[in-house]
Amino acid sequence: MKPVLIVIDVQKGFNDPSWGTRNNPNAEEKMLQLLSSWRKHEYPIIHVQHVSQNPQSTLHPSHPGFSQKKGFEPQEDEYLIRKKVNSSFIGTELDSYLKNNGFETLVIVGLTTNHCVSTTARMAGNLGYRTFVCHDATACFNSVSYDGIHFEAEEVHRLALTSLHKEFAEVVSVKDVIKELIKPKHEYH
Repeated sequence: MKPVLIVIDVQKGFNDPSWGTRNNPNAEEKMLQLLSSWRKHEYPIIHVQHVSQNPQSTLHPSHPGFSQKKGFEPQEDEYLIRKKVNSSFIGTELDSYLKNNGFETLVIVGLTTNHCVSTTARMAGNLGYRTFVCHDATACFNSVSYDGIHFEAEEVHRLALTSLHKEFAEVVSVKDVIKELIKPKHEYH
C-alpha cells in the first residue's frame, strides 16, 4: 500500500510576525518538493487545516491567515481535514479515513514541529501507524519555558523531533523519503 503524505497547517497565518522568530526558512520549499513528487506518482495526500476557535488568532476562519499558503491548496483528488486542536486525529475523521482506505504508512510534514506535527505523530505512532516525520519539512518558533527560559526555534525543533524519533516516528529527510518510499507503480498493489 502506498504511503500517505499528511501536510499539516501550512497556513498563511504563520507568516504573521506575532508568532516570533522561526527556524528552517526552507521548510515550505521542502514540503513543496515532497508534494510535487507525491502528485507525480499519484500517491495519496491529506491536507490538514487548523480552525482556531479564538477570534483573535491568525488561524481563525475570519482572518486571511486561515487559508493555505500558495502552492499548498488541496487539489481535486486530495483530502482535506479541518481540526480544532493540535492533533489531526482528535475530533476528525482522520483515523477512520486511513483505516477505511487501508493506509498504514504516514509521512508527516507541516507546521509547527512542537505542536500539531508532534501531537499528530505521537498519536499516529500510538495508533499503530508506521510514521515518518521529515525534519527539513517542518518548522517552529522561539519559545519561553514554564520558568521563563527562552529557547531558540532551532533548539525547540530539535528537541521536539528528538522526542519523537524511534519512539513514535522515524525522523528522516525529504530526500530519504523520496529515495526510500516512492516506488514505481507496479511495486504497490
